Amino acid sequence: MIATRDAYGKALVEQAKKNKDIVSLSADLGKSTKSVYLEKEFPEREIKMGISEQDMMVTAAGLAHEGKIAFPSTFAIFTERGFEQIRNSIARPNMNVKIVGSHAGLITGEDGSSAQCIEDFAIYRALPNMTVLCPVDAVETTQFVEQLVKHKGPSYMRTTRNKVPVLYDKNKKLKIGKGEILKEGNDVVVIGCGPLVSEALRAAEELEGKVSVMVINISTIKPIDKDLIIKAAKQTDGVVTAEDHNVIGGLGSAVADVLSENYPAPLEKVGVNDVFGESGKPTDLYEKYGLTSKHIKEAIKRILKR
Repeated sequence: MIATRDAYGKALVEQAKKNKDIVSLSADLGKSTKSVYLEKEFPEREIKMGISEQDMMVTAAGLAHEGKIAFPSTFAIFTERGFEQIRNSIARPNMNVKIVGSHAGLITGEDGSSAQCIEDFAIYRALPNMTVLCPVDAVETTQFVEQLVKHKGPSYMRTTRNKVPVLYDKNKKLKIGKGEILKEGNDVVVIGCGPLVSEALRAAEELEGKVSVMVINISTIKPIDKDLIIKAAKQTDGVVTAEDHNVIGGLGSAVADVLSENYPAPLEKVGVNDVFGESGKPTDLYEKYGLTSKHIKEAIKRILKR
């Protein structure tokens, strides 16, 4: 179990050792986002902006304009304080800025609804030029950081404060823009991202022998792996999406777009049902708001009854 924010911080240091153009920017939360790791190794390449997210985003754009690879990070919800700057100074001119938002989703727990960002996928996938990522574990996070250094253009990557299972072997080659089949099946496919992938695998295991469930990890919300989604839909009787995000505008909506335009298929969305969360333990919140393996199994059964 490793928090993807820790993997991000460590990966950033390793990439900074190889590339002198990498710089990090923080808005008073370097210890939380783990950009503090870079500060300890290369203090001159960690720019502390204070509680000034708009300034941070514009500064990151300026650094990118001068050839730097800028990684501004803060809580996912606080990236939205600089949204107009992200839109006009980063996305619109297609600047090489890698935004990282941590502490997103109901899994953030006791911090409550003000910090539990459940709309970030929707916001950032709506911006032209923006790549949107939600790595499932530490291995994928590490590889995505390495790939983002080489990737030209703006991106937004969500990380988690909480420790999550490591699903991939460190030698597994992963790629931005490509989904991964974690379990084969031919009755229903569950397409998940982030912590809900583990819940999907648990649901598939609990249904083993009764229902054959395919499980796919889609860590790139945009550009989404259309070919894999269409192929999986054709091989099964329906699709379930699972995400720690509002059911409006996130992974479920992105999958719905692909299906409606290419291969209409039954679809059930498991996610936050257009409500704000509350303070509580992540496991309790997942149960109350319908984000557990139990709820995924119920969605699978609804697909099979259609």
